[in-house]
Amino acid sequence: MPAFIKRVRALLFNLGALLLLLDLLLLIYGVFARYLLGSAPIWLDEMARYLIIGSVMLVLGALWVDGGHMRINLLEERLPAHLARWVRLYQWLAATTFFAFASWVSLRYALDAGRFRSLGLGVSRTWPLLSLPVGFSLLTLLILLRGPWPAASDTDETAGSVQP
Repeated sequence: MPAFIKRVRALLFNLGALLLLLDLLLLIYGVFARYLLGSAPIWLDEMARYLIIGSVMLVLGALWVDGGHMRINLLEERLPAHLARWVRLYQWLAATTFFAFASWVSLRYALDAGRFRSLGLGVSRTWPLLSLPVGFSLLTLLILLRGPWPAASDTDETAGSVQP
């Protein structure tokens, strides 16, 4: 894996972890405030939801690079090497096209939702919804950078545990 992809991956995992930590702290404060102080701020649940979505969208690309996404590669394992390469190329093209499209659609949606305000935080709904196109765009970028052909060390680690 190239050093640039490793750095981007590490950055995305760290940002995602930071958002999850912040979310955890907010939720703990919310429980504390609700049960010991009598009420929690109204914006707390909404902010927790946005932080969870943001952290998931940030780490999508990093998980893809690591092979941490759910997929079934039985077909690739059973086909001859030259056909398996074509299957991987097809999967790469399909994923790149789909997530590039998802980036575009989610950006249009986020910008269109700007005329509405969130109930708890009172901010334009565009801001929290921007996590979708940012996440899908980072995922698309990392898929493009990674390419359709995994490195030899990657196929050994992620080829699956089923051996003939």
